[in-house]
Amino acid sequence: MITGELKSQVDKIWESFWTGGVSNPLTVIEQFTYLLFIRRLDETQLLEEKKAAFIKKPVANIIFTPEQQELRWNSFKNREPQAMFDLFTKPTVGGVSVFDHMKQVGAENGVFAQYMTGATFMIPTPRLLDQVVQLIDKIKMEDRDTKGDTYEYLLSKIATAGTNGQFRTPRHIIRMMVDMVQPTKEDTICDPSAGTAGFLVSAGEYIHQNHPDWFHDKAFREHYNSNMFTGIEFDNTMLRIGAMNLQLHGIESPNLIGKDALSESNGDVRDRFSLILANPPFKGSLDYDGVETSILKTVKSKKTELLFLGLMLRMMKTGGRCAVIVPDGVLFGSSNAHKQIRQEIIKNHKLDAVISMPSGVFKPYAGVSTAVLFFP
Repeated sequence: MITGELKSQVDKIWESFWTGGVSNPLTVIEQFTYLLFIRRLDETQLLEEKKAAFIKKPVANIIFTPEQQELRWNSFKNREPQAMFDLFTKPTVGGVSVFDHMKQVGAENGVFAQYMTGATFMIPTPRLLDQVVQLIDKIKMEDRDTKGDTYEYLLSKIATAGTNGQFRTPRHIIRMMVDMVQPTKEDTICDPSAGTAGFLVSAGEYIHQNHPDWFHDKAFREHYNSNMFTGIEFDNTMLRIGAMNLQLHGIESPNLIGKDALSESNGDVRDRFSLILANPPFKGSLDYDGVETSILKTVKSKKTELLFLGLMLRMMKTGGRCAVIVPDGVLFGSSNAHKQIRQEIIKNHKLDAVISMPSGVFKPYAGVSTAVLFFP
């Protein structure tokens, strides 16, 4: 559970960004995420160095070479603001800056590092950078719970809808959906519109809270860290935020796919997942030629909420389960496409439950009435 002290620390960081001229919530979270990752890289190398000293062998996984010591969190955090800012913005150490080095570290340092192309440093002044670095340095992030809680609280501060229609699903609704589907040891879990990966994180937390004994099994730990969780998301900013969210909750190498889930390029994802949890975009509209043809065979529509339902039916393994949030229009719409998808779910699948939710659940993003469908 997040403490008052942690909340206060995150609030101060948020306020510093705001007063320092960075007012877009997604930009704040992205820059905060980069700094957390830079700190994490230094902590990873410190751990490797301690291991190497203990077994009296060279460091196995070198993140910072001897020439790059100035680029480490524990080195630059003690610098004067201007000197620190120069290390971030100018390639002064071996032809790279702190930010360049972060982008170059590669896949061996976690899934987050794979999505660094296009990352941009947007902290405008040395004073703001110094303020934020000092505040982040004070956050104690030794255990998985504290790391996860800190990031969850930060994500809860997204108060405006993203430009591509992303918005945050309230955590109590996600928890309700996960509790009802009860993830199992063998599940492969997917969210085809992952966003900040809230559904995947919540499924992981459910397992930690209800089945901690599963982690004594090495095969399960490998499955949990590598194969159990898959998220599909086309927005690179969201991919980075989602990857960091998963890593800070202890899921080291989730499968994150940087594609539009509905597009032709995603045609190979079929009969792969035993559990799908999602809150796909409502109100969107796509041209037929941009949508994967097998989805259109299930539901001939341009509406994103219907197309995502068609996609989920195709992605589910035989015997799989699905919990998905849909607008009321899916339940009551009278078009051929609406009837087609309802017929598919009721005739060829087994609709277990419809949970109707009041219209204000997703305010301030959307005022529509919604429901959760559960079907295998």
